[in-house]
Amino acid sequence: MDVYKKRVELSLEEYVEGVRSNNRAVLARAITLVESNAARHFSMAQDVLTSVIPQTGNSIRIGITGVPGAGKSTFIEAFGLKLAEQGHRVAVLAVDPSSSLSQGSILGDKTRMDQLSRHPNAFVRPSPAGGNLGGVARKTRETLLLCEAAGYDIIMVETVGVGQSEVTVRSMVDCFIVLMLTGAGDELQGMKKGIMEMVDIMLINKADGTNRQAAEQAKVEFKRMFHMLPSVTEGWETEIDTVSALTGRGISECWETIERFHQHMKNTQQFELRRKEQATNWFHSLLEEQILKRFYDYPFIKSQLPDVKKDVLLGKSSATRAVSLLLQEYEQKIYNN
Repeated sequence: MDVYKKRVELSLEEYVEGVRSNNRAVLARAITLVESNAARHFSMAQDVLTSVIPQTGNSIRIGITGVPGAGKSTFIEAFGLKLAEQGHRVAVLAVDPSSSLSQGSILGDKTRMDQLSRHPNAFVRPSPAGGNLGGVARKTRETLLLCEAAGYDIIMVETVGVGQSEVTVRSMVDCFIVLMLTGAGDELQGMKKGIMEMVDIMLINKADGTNRQAAEQAKVEFKRMFHMLPSVTEGWETEIDTVSALTGRGISECWETIERFHQHMKNTQQFELRRKEQATNWFHSLLEEQILKRFYDYPFIKSQLPDVKKDVLLGKSSATRAVSLLLQEYEQKIYNN
């Protein structure tokens, strides 16, 4: 048998059954399908997602970000292993729009989470290589749904890019965690205030050895700072704890905090409200993405756009007038057809 023979395409039923039964090989292929930019894969991918939607929505979705060097990967592996060994089924996904520039593989081809990626109760998936943030985010959201349909009850979404990726991850999770180091004032310089206002739980990592006392001091400093910021979740004051991914200290307590947060969300009806807001935002985001794509793919726009841009660059037309005329002509073409 030729081991290099092209794999036979799966049917819709095979994809759906494989995902629902947590056949890891089929799940991986289903994720590859939704990540594909090929037009021929789009319809099948959406049919698969539509079929498994009833099995989604039952996980705790956790977003994780942090300053450079905070030890996100080490923490996620230690945390994920702890949960997996308790019987939870853990999926780790990533959002990294910067990979298209560095051509690097997210999560270091899983080598940075070697133990977790080999655990039978865990599934580690690098983010799609290349693409803009919107495209990567869409694929990550759809991957998240497939993982939920496969029975993973804890989904961790790591942001390894910069800038808006934190906002994007916040928009698809229930609980948002930021990892920090000691030296509160210095570390805050690397985080935008807007990001700090999205945080539900802050963990000061590497609180071990001679660094433990400094971590406890940083905890006090951060508590003082967060009193000045509005809470992203009504009735929940940002929890700040120290952890050591290296020794495991504080890992169990972190899960207890997440469970308390999740229960608070449920008790105050904020859980369903946040999920509905996320679904609405996702809908509008996809709608805008498709409208832009159809606009730029329209033959008339493709033919006219270079000349219109040239006129703007040469000062023959203002950008506002050029856009207005281009849209008017586009609308006339669409309506006449």
